[in-house]
Amino acid sequence: MDVISLLGMVVQVQVPASPAGISGDGGAVCLWMAMGVGVVALVAAWMLARHVLCCETGTPEMRSISDAIREGAEAFLKRQYRTIGAIAVVLAILLFAGYHMSERTAPFAMKTVISFLVGAVCSGLAGYTGMYVSIRANIRTASAARGSLNKALQIALRGGAVTGLVVVALSLLGVGTLFLFFGGLTNPQTVPYQLVGFGFGASLVALFAQLGGGIYTKAADVGADLVGKVEAGIPEDDPRNPAVIADLVGDNVGDCAGRGADIFESTAAENVGAMILGAALYPVFGVKGILFPLIVLAINLIASIAGVFVVSTNETEDPMRALNRGFYLTSALALVGFAVAVYTMLDGPTVKPLWLLGCGVIGLITSFLFVWITEYYTESRYRPVQSIAAASLTGPATNIISGLAVGMETPALPVIAISAALLLSYYFGVQGLSDVAGVTDYAKGIYGTALATMGMLSCAAYILAMDTFGPITDNAGGIIEMSNQPESIRERTDKLDSAGNTTKALTKGYAIGSASLAAFLLFSAYLEEIKVIVADKVHLAGGYMPPGWSFTNINLAQVPVFVGALLGAMMTYLFSSMAIKAVGRTAQMIVKDVRDQFKENPGIMAGTLKPDYGRCVHIVTGAALKEMVMPGLLVVCMPVAVGLIFRHFSASYQATSEIYAPGTILPVPAIAGIPVNLAGAESVAGLLMVGTIAGILLAMLMNNGGGAWDNAKKFIETGQYGGKKSEAHKASVVGDTVGDPFKDTAGPSLHVLIKLLATITLVLAPLFV
Repeated sequence: MDVISLLGMVVQVQVPASPAGISGDGGAVCLWMAMGVGVVALVAAWMLARHVLCCETGTPEMRSISDAIREGAEAFLKRQYRTIGAIAVVLAILLFAGYHMSERTAPFAMKTVISFLVGAVCSGLAGYTGMYVSIRANIRTASAARGSLNKALQIALRGGAVTGLVVVALSLLGVGTLFLFFGGLTNPQTVPYQLVGFGFGASLVALFAQLGGGIYTKAADVGADLVGKVEAGIPEDDPRNPAVIADLVGDNVGDCAGRGADIFESTAAENVGAMILGAALYPVFGVKGILFPLIVLAINLIASIAGVFVVSTNETEDPMRALNRGFYLTSALALVGFAVAVYTMLDGPTVKPLWLLGCGVIGLITSFLFVWITEYYTESRYRPVQSIAAASLTGPATNIISGLAVGMETPALPVIAISAALLLSYYFGVQGLSDVAGVTDYAKGIYGTALATMGMLSCAAYILAMDTFGPITDNAGGIIEMSNQPESIRERTDKLDSAGNTTKALTKGYAIGSASLAAFLLFSAYLEEIKVIVADKVHLAGGYMPPGWSFTNINLAQVPVFVGALLGAMMTYLFSSMAIKAVGRTAQMIVKDVRDQFKENPGIMAGTLKPDYGRCVHIVTGAALKEMVMPGLLVVCMPVAVGLIFRHFSASYQATSEIYAPGTILPVPAIAGIPVNLAGAESVAGLLMVGTIAGILLAMLMNNGGGAWDNAKKFIETGQYGGKKSEAHKASVVGDTVGDPFKDTAGPSLHVLIKLLATITLVLAPLFV
């Protein structure tokens, strides 16, 4: 029996004796078109970068400040990537050795390691390229603000668009190239299972990039705020603050490189997971169903390029309105493109494409809902932020209590939105394929949820451009402030900075929403892969899979599954604790150094001496890189340990089965008369399922709670409840400081964690059975 027929049996589909190759149903054209668009997007990114870098760089004083930010960011990123590279090489060797532990998995070792390293390199390259442009776009945005708000807006957005386009294009080209290299032209149905390493590599780099960048940015921010604002009473971005350059560097390494790696991971995970599910439905759609995610990414790139180029504003308009116009155009073009792709690729005499298009629409609507919900909980116009600001009147304690209460409230609406999206897209998937014979409703519904995930990520490049816009404008405002530019220029950068703060908050909501759908997609892909592995094992032992067997019912009442679930939930809290502690320890070092500089050089506060900015940058760089390792290794090691331990213990239990009386039900089930140890796979499924749920809820609490604390402080700074330097303002600064590691370190890192859990289990699934 060949592998294609075996896969068809697993999903209960009658496979043609000689399925059409990739060239037989236009798949080759689709693949080359998608990759061609990826190349065009890289060219567009290069043109945008060239345009931005050709712009004026302002006064010598502005350039010296920008150079300090650039040098600090590049030094951190180089040291961080060396650390990540070393960890990736060690894991690649362990992965190769682990696959060679079994004769059944040994043939796939090299391809898995190659895809892992390619994913890691593409993710790192995407982050570095985006950072390279953003730390040079800040000075050019600041310089442009001296003449025009519109020019400054366009430079900042186009600088951010370089990150967005490069991230999505490299994700598309990385997966597409591996598909070709691994023989996708001749074996399209089996190759997607060999791409799971790509998602793991992307996830690994994303976790360390987000975690290390988050520790850096928030330790510098907390240290600068506690001593500068609270103790010394100087404003934000004041050049007298020794930690101000480290704070501005942190905006780039956390919000730019970190979020870029996060979105790269989401698109990579969605690609691989959807292609695996497409392979399961190969007899329905052919190779087009497998390549459909790559076409959607190509449409995403085209729509995002158009959205970026239409953004313009004037001196009186809120820049956020101009950014929203670009987002609406991008969404409209993405929807039209998605519809064309559905009707031309997911076609067939028994397929109802309108239902499948509805799945993508549901995903797109869900992205809007997440943006709106995040705005509601983090904007000062609405009740949650205003309630925290009012609570600040009675001190820091009530500010903290109110902020935690808001944070705990925030998961309610997003969870309802995710639940509705999953249920509706599952139903739409079943309806769209209702006339297709031989496919289970579960397979139909899960493919519907995959289409919804594609729909939600169909504007990813523009969303990432908006996110990177935030640190660019924040840095531009800091450069204007530190170089003592006229107040009229600062007013322009304040408008841009305000819009940037909004985009950063909204993209965090988008990121957790897309991570939630992508995680469910990957969980489904994990179950599908276990089915294929079990079928392969039974076939090699001379048996045949019984009709109707599936690995979709994970019994939480089984002790291994329940223990795995408990460990998964626990891990998200332990990881968050480690991340927040890391920020606290690093911030303490910054606070001590800033205090020492003020004490050693009284001329700093008088404005007659410049602080030693490099000392703070050096301290926070070393500490952040050291602190990021242990939380990252926790996430990598936990699912591996759970899967291998439960598989080993269950196998040992089976080895002593002769002590039982005949007829006793043994812990290792038999499929077609062949013992198959599923304890490891089931316990990992429990860890993955409950760990994902706990991570999603905790991330929402931290992201939105931290954002609400931050904007409550800014609301008071507008003159409400006594304004700046009032008791309410001091209390709100404390709340904002508590919320900083929530919203910019632990929360965003949890987005990556839940996807890394899924990708590592996909890669190591053969070792758990």
